[in-house]
Amino acid sequence: MKFSCEKALLQAAISTTSRAVSPKSSIPALEGILLEAGNDLRLTGYNLETGIRTIVPADIREEGTLVLGARLFGEIVRKLPDDIVTFQSENYMVNIKCGMSEFNILGTDPEEFPELPTVEYQNSLILPQSRLKAMISQTLFAVSDNESRPIHTGSLFEVDSEGLTFSFVVPGAALSEVEKICSDVDEPASVTQGARHVMFKVGDTMLVSRRLEGEFLAYRQAIPRNNTIHVEGETRALLSSIDRVSLIISDKLKSPLRCVFDSNLLKISTKTAIGDAYDECPLSGDGGGLEIGFNNKYLMDALKAAPADKVRLELTTGVSPCVILPTEGEENFLYMVLPVRLKAGE
Repeated sequence: MKFSCEKALLQAAISTTSRAVSPKSSIPALEGILLEAGNDLRLTGYNLETGIRTIVPADIREEGTLVLGARLFGEIVRKLPDDIVTFQSENYMVNIKCGMSEFNILGTDPEEFPELPTVEYQNSLILPQSRLKAMISQTLFAVSDNESRPIHTGSLFEVDSEGLTFSFVVPGAALSEVEKICSDVDEPASVTQGARHVMFKVGDTMLVSRRLEGEFLAYRQAIPRNNTIHVEGETRALLSSIDRVSLIISDKLKSPLRCVFDSNLLKISTKTAIGDAYDECPLSGDGGGLEIGFNNKYLMDALKAAPADKVRLELTTGVSPCVILPTEGEENFLYMVLPVRLKAGE
């Protein structure tokens, strides 16, 4: 194998594919990146759950395939000068040159690298990268990390177009990588649903992930929409108040936020072993003095993800969920935050 390419392009490709490389594996090849030089130069990382393959513009003089340890290969290329990298290999011995720098390292047999799964086409959709990225970032924080219910460690995709309806669940870990691959541009990203896998294609990069199987939460039935209390507030102001009160809460000193929704005002307080804190945030609307407790992190996560300057909070009782929506326009997002029971004196 022999090729040359720009250092910056090679470094970016290694960085992207390394996200799907196993840090430690019983199969040594999975700790590496598969390089394939043919009609183009392709780099692949695969950890048996998620695979990422990207194409790098390169001048290929001799075809071939090889696996190189991702960590060392990545460090070498990252620290090379900004110039053209020349790469050649013979019998697994690899020579890397760039400017005055030169490395000779040992690669491994590409036959030991498992093939990426084939995605048997069932359905597909195309949407702008920026929209896919935003949809992932606005929901990823709510993905569960509890492996006892694997189906909830992913995000549910529901597609309804021209009478065709389909849905599938993608692991949160894979979506986190898709979010990083997508750019804030209107260039298209494609999503292909297969029988057991899902493929995301963004520019010259492809990510393949297994699908999660099982019964996803019937979330529409779980979200109350006949709430009797509606108040509106500035998203940043709400976040600032919650953030200030949360200063005395820590992993060791946990305590719920005590929220009182009065007329045009939200009063927030909390108390831990090191002291107590209180803050107020102006609102529009009358909460009727409703007192309700929240986990500070969950409430902040929802408000941080909300893509709106103002939000509407819908509530009913101190033990029913809070629903967060945009104040105007279509409901392009909805968050539900469950309350925490408050103890007397908290």
